[in-house]
Amino acid sequence: MRTVTSLPHSVREEEHVWVPMSDGTRLAARIWRPASSELEPVPAILEFIPYRQRDLTARRDSIHHPYLAGHGYACVRVDLRGSGDSEGVLTDEYLEEELADAEDVLAWLAKQPWCTGRSGMMGISWGGFNALQVAARRPPGLDAIVTVSSTDDRYADDVHYMGGCLLSDNLSWASTMFAYNSSPPDPAVVGDRWRDMWLKRLARSGLWLEEWLIHQRRDEYWQHGSICEDYASVQCPVLAVSGWADGYTNAVFRLLANLTVPRKGLVGPWSHKYPHLGEPGPAIGFLQELVRWWDHWLKDIDTGVMDEPMLRIWMQETVPPFTAYEERPGRWVGELSWPPPHVHTEARQLHRNRIAQPGEDVGSEELTIESPLSVGQYAGKWCSYNAPPDLPYDQREEDGGSLIFDTDAFTGRVELLGAPVVELDIAATQPVAMVAVRLSDIATDGRATRISYGLLNLTHRDDHANPKPLAPGERYQVSVQLNAMAQALPPGHRLRVAVSTSYWPLAWPPPEPVRLSVFGGTSRVLLPVRPVNEDDEVSLHPFDEPEGAEPISVTQVLPGEERWTVTRDLVGYRSALEVVKDLGAVRFEDIDLTVTRRAFERYSWVGDDFGSVSGETDWTMGFARGDWKVTTETRTVLTSSATDFHLRAELDAYEGDTRVASYNWDRTVPRDMV
Repeated sequence: MRTVTSLPHSVREEEHVWVPMSDGTRLAARIWRPASSELEPVPAILEFIPYRQRDLTARRDSIHHPYLAGHGYACVRVDLRGSGDSEGVLTDEYLEEELADAEDVLAWLAKQPWCTGRSGMMGISWGGFNALQVAARRPPGLDAIVTVSSTDDRYADDVHYMGGCLLSDNLSWASTMFAYNSSPPDPAVVGDRWRDMWLKRLARSGLWLEEWLIHQRRDEYWQHGSICEDYASVQCPVLAVSGWADGYTNAVFRLLANLTVPRKGLVGPWSHKYPHLGEPGPAIGFLQELVRWWDHWLKDIDTGVMDEPMLRIWMQETVPPFTAYEERPGRWVGELSWPPPHVHTEARQLHRNRIAQPGEDVGSEELTIESPLSVGQYAGKWCSYNAPPDLPYDQREEDGGSLIFDTDAFTGRVELLGAPVVELDIAATQPVAMVAVRLSDIATDGRATRISYGLLNLTHRDDHANPKPLAPGERYQVSVQLNAMAQALPPGHRLRVAVSTSYWPLAWPPPEPVRLSVFGGTSRVLLPVRPVNEDDEVSLHPFDEPEGAEPISVTQVLPGEERWTVTRDLVGYRSALEVVKDLGAVRFEDIDLTVTRRAFERYSWVGDDFGSVSGETDWTMGFARGDWKVTTETRTVLTSSATDFHLRAELDAYEGDTRVASYNWDRTVPRDMV
């Protein structure tokens, strides 16, 4: 990324500003704005997230907020209530209190002498979520939003559940927030109140994982904040962004298809990152694109941004299977609308080991599979955070425990764009079962690169709100939608559909082992085929090279570690996936603060004993300045029986070497056909 040192406007930074809420609570904000804005007011852009603007996101914030401010905006980064240096306690995601606070912040911004009264919201992940959710509330002065790596559906397409199956990322994400919520405010900002504020957070934030486990079906809890309940509630323009390695790609396509406001979509090769910091590359000049977007909608400048295709996507070329990529080969293509009329659905029947040619009719045949628990250990994370190696590895070992169906080798180039669907004529031996379906690109040497996948809890076959048990042996027609993709396949390659009865540890397995029957001839795959070498009808505006403001100075005091290890004991048949994400110790020079952060995750099982599966997470967070030192340690363990989930958690907090707080949880949550 190129560092820009000369911007159109000189920038004034206000390191700490208190923003008052209607109930008297004060939220901590950092503001970058043009130095001339006192006399020449500018629009405001709000990023509202819980990830500690003073330290954990400080370097990232310093790259893009001053850059946008230098192009004539007041950029405001606010810590949510109960996070960072803000007052209060944070007790869950996307609460009514959070969204009301966002409206209070926007109203406060509109009253500032340096603001024109017009504003936008932007954010990645949590900030992308609440930008959409606040837009649906239509607060005065919110004129446009940018939502990156977010979702419109908190149940069906978020970190918690996929296709009605419980994701292990639900545990991983809950553990992240467990650790973050245990972190103290900075005494340099809040003064002597820091200890009282911290102890209240430790005592009251709670164990979010328990709440998320209680709600195993789509209910009012998940409907809150899901704008898919009423797309028409969003009345301002939306720029929706994600990446193919991200967990939130599907939402971009649904937003484009269902919103009625001016909207644009952008999907690149990236993981859970802003596109100007995008990995795998190529990263793009996303901040320049944001300036064009904001200039159009907040300053009424015709930048041409709305003259371009509704959707721009990175059509990916074939690659060998690998758990981390620096770059993904491909090209940018544009679509004037979504769904595009020229992408057609190609239906192909599934037969023993084969995906039939289009129009070919094959006979019916019963095929059965009962997958080992090891299927899924090379699946990678549900959402890649570009913490290598968290992408899926060669699928051939996974395929050994699956039913597989291959096309013939392609004689010409094939391009797919959209969400494949696999329709299965299926029967199960248990009342609760799941199916995992993977689509892989098979190279001429046999290596298998996963390009899409989908999960379905078969009790959710009709809908996620009212699951119904299966009648063992009865046949059902079910539809499994796979994740959207853009993939080119060269001549000589084949496509493979793989079907398994488990996908652990990406998703929690069903209560008991299940044998599935899949009936060939009456099962099929629907492929979204995009014509090759088609004129895109428009000339694409080229992306600039990524650039940003000069980041703040940080020093790596102690090295970090990233590790992803699969182990298998062939005596006791114990297997495990262990993940280490250790950032070491980082010193923020401008505020004389050293931060340590280490996460360890372990997902284990014994043979094919479904009662042995276990997820464990351990986090350590540390903050130090001079004689002040605070450390928190959190541990969460999730196990299950055929009837219940069992949750144990620990939180210990230290000031110096003295333990000042200790909490323990031991909870049982009944399984609800999951």
